[in-house]
Amino acid sequence: MLLQYIAKKFGDLVGKGLPASVIAEFMALSVPFTVAMTLPMAVLVAVLYAFSRLASENEITAMKASGVSMRSVLAPVLLGGLAMSLVMLFFNDQVLPRANHRLAILQLDIFRTKPTFALREQVINEIKSGQLYLRAGDIDEATSKLQHVEIFDLSDPSRRRTIYADSGRLNLARNRTDIELVLYHGEMQEVPNRKPEELNRMFYEKTTKRVRNVISSYRESSTGNVSKGDREMSVCEMQAEMSRAMYYQRVAEHDIAMAEHEHRNGPKPTPATPHNPRGLGRAYCAVLGLLAPKEARAQAPTPGAAATGQPGNAEYQMRVQEARFRLEDAKRERNRYGVEIHKKFSLAAACVIFVLVGAPIALRFPRGGVGLVIGVSFAVFGIYYVGLIGGESLANKDHLPAWLAMWAVNILLLAVGLVLAARMGRESSTARGGDLGELLATLRAKLLGWLRRYGIAVERRRA
Repeated sequence: MLLQYIAKKFGDLVGKGLPASVIAEFMALSVPFTVAMTLPMAVLVAVLYAFSRLASENEITAMKASGVSMRSVLAPVLLGGLAMSLVMLFFNDQVLPRANHRLAILQLDIFRTKPTFALREQVINEIKSGQLYLRAGDIDEATSKLQHVEIFDLSDPSRRRTIYADSGRLNLARNRTDIELVLYHGEMQEVPNRKPEELNRMFYEKTTKRVRNVISSYRESSTGNVSKGDREMSVCEMQAEMSRAMYYQRVAEHDIAMAEHEHRNGPKPTPATPHNPRGLGRAYCAVLGLLAPKEARAQAPTPGAAATGQPGNAEYQMRVQEARFRLEDAKRERNRYGVEIHKKFSLAAACVIFVLVGAPIALRFPRGGVGLVIGVSFAVFGIYYVGLIGGESLANKDHLPAWLAMWAVNILLLAVGLVLAARMGRESSTARGGDLGELLATLRAKLLGWLRRYGIAVERRRA
């Protein structure tokens, strides 16, 4: 995964006039994300390989003959998996967000010095969301020169403008938030939306177009620092943001209820008050506050800060539709932060779960070798990440609670692991069986058995 990521990014960095130190820092900051995604898989591979070797070299047989139970063998491995879970939780909560934030700052610095860094040739690039799009046939990242430029300007709702240019240059303005497009030898085409049959054309030798506040969304108005995304925050910081989103959700619900009260003279709703939601995030921050009081005070949730817009008489008159829009936005924010909080814990817990799943499978098929390790690893991790990504999508759409979406696949694999661990030690020891072929034959036999039982049931129903 790391080599694939580096191979993809390396071509985007080299040849753009960037110093070697910047490229090296960019690559180094990309490593923590890969580590966070592959560490549970490394635990699974290690357990499968170690127990497979122990079984194939008759070490497990010797342990059984000496009276050592398989649960005693599994216990230290579970403790190792628990230790890896704690390490991964700390890594995901403290190291990974800082690396992601530093990477975002580095990308912003590169964009400020080389605005063409984020542009791609022969692709419609979004310069400003919903307003300006640009496509260039050739881009020189070192000089910020563009060739064969097409600009689609949608900023004016009364008209559609398309700008063509043989060449141009993209620069950052002096205020460090706007960008300037200097275009040469081209034409502008305008079509009024109310009169689509009309076409206005204007030819030019040189023109300059300024796009305002392109990178202002990356800055905080109060401190001037680069703002953090959800994957650049610690658990306690996201807990505070989720608390704030839930408060805004209750404010929107109160506004809707108040509008109904004023129109229908129903019961007057209770004003919304901020509170810190319960869950893993709150418990984790409480423990962190005991272990590191200074850091916890700096990161602890502060829902009271969200109460800058206490519902007043003016807000009571807002339309229900506008309040519903705010309600949906607040729910999306709540779900997004809830998913990221539970994802950190579920990925960490996967280290222990994969120990329970991997060790019994390796003992059941001792001669599987590397093929078993690779096959089972891909199968288990494929199921795990499909469930994780699918759960994240369902939670973001508010179809499932965030905790259930992130923990469902963990619960499923934990149940499978507990069943396999309970039967651990009953495997037959043979030097001729227990390989990957036996695994495939077992799966094939079970599949045929299910199909036969289903076929018999269908025939009986017909009879």
